[in-house]
Amino acid sequence: MMEPAERALFARTLGAATEERSGAALDAALLELGWRDALTDDPRAAVSVLFEHLGRTASTSTALDDVLADALGAGVGADVAMVYPALGRAEPPADEDGGRLVVKGLGTARLLRAGTALVVARGPGGDVGTTVKTAGLRVRPVLGMDPGLELAEVAGTATSASPPSSLRPGAWSEAVSRGRLAVGHQLVGASAAMLELARRHALDRVQFGRTIAAFQAVRHRLADTLVAIESARALLDEAWDDSRAETAAMAKAVSGGAARAAARHCQQVLAGIGFTTEHPLHRYVRRVLVLDELLGSSRSLTAELGRDVLARRRLPSPIPL
Repeated sequence: MMEPAERALFARTLGAATEERSGAALDAALLELGWRDALTDDPRAAVSVLFEHLGRTASTSTALDDVLADALGAGVGADVAMVYPALGRAEPPADEDGGRLVVKGLGTARLLRAGTALVVARGPGGDVGTTVKTAGLRVRPVLGMDPGLELAEVAGTATSASPPSSLRPGAWSEAVSRGRLAVGHQLVGASAAMLELARRHALDRVQFGRTIAAFQAVRHRLADTLVAIESARALLDEAWDDSRAETAAMAKAVSGGAARAAARHCQQVLAGIGFTTEHPLHRYVRRVLVLDELLGSSRSLTAELGRDVLARRRLPSPIPL
C-alpha cells in the first residue's frame, strides 16, 4: 500500500501525464512511469487515481485492459488486448466449443494494433480464458457517440492461439467488478469536471446585474450535482474495502447515475453555451453516456440488483458511507 506522501506524488505525476497526453502517447507515458507496477502492488491506488484523472481530462487510455487482465491473473502487457462484453452487458464476450470461439464484443484501441487478444469464453464446463489472433477477427473502430474514446467492435469465429484454460469460479465476476470500479472512478472524474465547468460559468455569467451564482435555482443544481458526485465517490471507496461483486455493481450504477445527473444539471446551468461544440461540456456528456453503458449501465445494474433482492427476499448488508 502507498503511504500518503507517495500517493500524493503518484497522483500529481499521473495528473500531469493525463493533462498533457492521450491515446498511445499516454499509454507509453504510463509504461514509463511504472503504472503497471503500481497496479500489481497497490491496485486500489493505481486504479482510483488514474481513472479519475482520465475522467477529469477526458483523455483516452487502454489501461482498462491491464486492470481486467491483472484481475484475471493473466498479467499485463502492451501486446495483449482484452475483449470486453458489448455495451450494456457483462457476461463473457465469447462462447467456446471444441477450441472454436464465437466472439462478439468490444475492445480498446489496443485491440486495433495488438497481435493477440485475451478472451474469456463460456464453455460447456464453465468459463475459460484463452488468446486468439486478432487477424482472424473482424475489428473495426466504433465511431458513434464518442469516437474519441477509441473503442473497437470485434466479432467473428476464431481458433484459440493457446489451449483454453479453465478459470477458477468467480474469476470473471471479480474481473468485471474491478473493471466496474475503474469505470466508476472515470465517471466520477468526468462528473467533477462538468461541475467545475458549470461552477466557473455561474461565477462569470451576469444576468439582471449579478452573477447567476447568486440565484437559488442555480445553486440548487450545483449542490445536487456535488452531492451525487460525493455519494458515488464514497460508495466506490467502500466497494474497494467490501470486495463483493454486488457492491461493485452498486458503485458502478451510482457513479453512472451521478454522471447523468451531473450532465443534466450542468447543462441547465450552462444553458445555450453548453449546447455548442465550442464549449468542452459536450466532450464529457458524450464520454459519460458511453462509459455508463460499459460493463453494465446504471439502469440495467439497478434492475439486476433489484431482481437479486427479490429472488433472495433480503436486502444487502448496510454499507457505512
